[in-house]
Amino acid sequence: MNGAWDGPAWADAGTADIAHFRPETQGHHPRVQVRVLYDASALYGIYRVEDRYVRCVNQGFQAMVCRDSCVEFFVQPDVGHGYFNFEFSAGGSFLCMYVRDCTRTADGFVDYVRMREEDGRKVEVWHSLPGRVEPEIVEPTLWFLQFRIPFAALEPYCGPLGKPMGRTWQGNFYKCGDQTSHPHWASWAPVDELNFHLPRCFQALQFA
Repeated sequence: MNGAWDGPAWADAGTADIAHFRPETQGHHPRVQVRVLYDASALYGIYRVEDRYVRCVNQGFQAMVCRDSCVEFFVQPDVGHGYFNFEFSAGGSFLCMYVRDCTRTADGFVDYVRMREEDGRKVEVWHSLPGRVEPEIVEPTLWFLQFRIPFAALEPYCGPLGKPMGRTWQGNFYKCGDQTSHPHWASWAPVDELNFHLPRCFQALQFA
């Protein structure tokens, strides 16, 4: 958990490009890459972001970080009836919910629950930028964000996960910045509308 993109821990990890930009994107197409590993107890991920127009003002657990410069990881285990949306600002704040029915309502979704604070404390986040970035950084900026998500933080919502090796989950990776000066929306697997909460667009995540 030191943000070492080229460190030995990541030497054998594959690299995914978050390069499918929605047409609503307004003139900013950052280069974003992500790597993911696992062990018996947790998922580990690291993002490398060649960005501009970086802003982070929504701080704290469960803040609306999608409005800031943000990377996201949505993951649907092969047990339970929902998916988790982990949304991380460049400043290290994050939001997570467990969504069972992503049909939109006035105050969220038809069936979802926010991750409890005691489970959120189990998630580790490393970030290269300060927790708050304001005013916006308009110059080209390289930043990194790394996470560790213990399976123990997920099981209160989806049930026992068991050993992951050889199994297949579903998910997607994203980059956004809803309330930056240049709003943009990108994904690893394409989404067919301006909405990241689309399990139909998730792709296979194989535990090798």
